Amino acid sequence: MKAMLTGFAAIVVIAIGAHFVLEALDFSSENSNSAASVRID
Repeated sequence: MKAMLTGFAAIVVIAIGAHFVLEALDFSSENSNSAASVRID
């Protein structure tokens, strides 16, 4: 049971860390797939 709760805690920490890292890198599909011929408002 302790290992399972530790795993859940690790999943939450990794997910939150990945969110902040990807936001800091500005890694969004809007920015990476937009070109001059694409109209995104």
